[in-house]
Amino acid sequence: MDVGYFTRRMANDLNPQNPSKIAIKEESGKSWTYRDLHRVSNAYANKLREMGVRKGDRVGILLYNCLEYFGLYFAAAKIGAIAVRLNFRLSSNEFEYLLNDSDTKILCFHSDLASELEPVRSKVSVQRFICLPHEDGNIPNWAESWRVLENGSTDELRSENIKLNEPVMLMYTSGTTGRPKGAIWTHETTFWFSSMQALKWNFTGQEVGMTTGPLYHVGAMEDIALPILMMGGTMIITRSQGFEIGRILGVMERERVNECFLFPFMIYEMLNDPDISRYQLEDLKTIYTGGDPLMPWALEKLKEQFPHIGVVQVYGLTEGTPIAACLNPEDVFTKGHTVGKPLPLTEIHIIDENGDQLPPGEVGEIAIKSPAVSAGYWRKPEATRETFVNGFCRTGDLGRLDQDGYLTIAGRKKDMIRSGGENIYAAEIEDVLYRIDGIREVSIIGVPDPHYIEAVCAVVVKDEGANLTEQGIIDYCKSQLASYKKPRKVIFVNELPRTPSGKVQKFILRNQYSHK
Repeated sequence: MDVGYFTRRMANDLNPQNPSKIAIKEESGKSWTYRDLHRVSNAYANKLREMGVRKGDRVGILLYNCLEYFGLYFAAAKIGAIAVRLNFRLSSNEFEYLLNDSDTKILCFHSDLASELEPVRSKVSVQRFICLPHEDGNIPNWAESWRVLENGSTDELRSENIKLNEPVMLMYTSGTTGRPKGAIWTHETTFWFSSMQALKWNFTGQEVGMTTGPLYHVGAMEDIALPILMMGGTMIITRSQGFEIGRILGVMERERVNECFLFPFMIYEMLNDPDISRYQLEDLKTIYTGGDPLMPWALEKLKEQFPHIGVVQVYGLTEGTPIAACLNPEDVFTKGHTVGKPLPLTEIHIIDENGDQLPPGEVGEIAIKSPAVSAGYWRKPEATRETFVNGFCRTGDLGRLDQDGYLTIAGRKKDMIRSGGENIYAAEIEDVLYRIDGIREVSIIGVPDPHYIEAVCAVVVKDEGANLTEQGIIDYCKSQLASYKKPRKVIFVNELPRTPSGKVQKFILRNQYSHK
């Protein structure tokens, strides 16, 4: 069995009874029925096979949110290839590393991302570039038109004898070393995670869900979207760029959405919208949110303005079960300081440095065990052995369990910054900043931000006489990294606080600069 089962089952089971049942719909109105999704993914799959893509080969997906994203993802799954879902916000240098690390064979991308690929296309493993037009971007002369995929046969594919424990997707996550790691998702991982959510939230196939995140993120596809599709519901996908809460609320109203994933900063904008009362949101039943805890004032205001909407707060990570715990709507006011209890079929332990389980109330590292834990990191055996121990994923996050089994997040063992729903790791930015002449020492910290929850702040010690400016440092980072990773603030200091052993005391920097 392979993940292509999602489209085969729905096309065969649903189409005879309801041939017009929509599977996926863009906010623009463009949509595919389940039969469309099945046939288009077959066409892509057959064409990829003609191009020489074989079981285990990597197919890169560098697309904004669109119907074709789902078609290509399922196509790769049907031939046993491995989808490499790439963050379109990255820089040329980052694409070069990820494409070579994954050894991607075919890369499918949107035309206005060509400028980031052009400088590195001769340096990467990619053998064929396939381009889908997007807005004003032109298809470059070094890429093939998307039509090469669309003219494939829609016939059912010959079985590749795909096993459940074989990879279906690589999702790159940042690491504290500054080099991203590819978390391996298998067909089995994907089936289990979808089933766990459907079981927890009683999805029946009548749902109209909406994802507001980018599809390269598990929070936009694996969270909510795939389980709703598995059960025969409809998913609305919003466009990737130019987030505006008014536009999102308009889509919710028009499409009568009842299940939606919103990041906390989106909820804050929603509640602060002076025109919120003009949107008819009677159909919206549940808002799922995660990445950061929702502020108490937001919960109070949601209850006041939309008493019929339940809020589900979730906790997890890409490699360790994206939703490992959740706080039910009825618990938000009594247990709002927690992230709730484990999802069905999920165990959460709090462990010490030796991996021994700690009793309730004690703080330690959060370790997660479930059928949706990643199979490991792509071609990184040492990191795999360190993170995945005895069936558990050691998350690097600190937390504690109370007597009733509710999980409270106590801090971050890994030096991670959460900004606008994205994980940002200090070591990666520090590595870039140390390339700037004149920087003697640097420490990256997260500071509170009213819009993004946290913002990246660079605390810099410069060489005597060095002509460095805040804007110059920010601009350099922007040229080397995804824009959301750049510092939003640069503070120049004479020295960094250190322990006797020489380690920078970042907690002192956070306390000192959090409100500046």
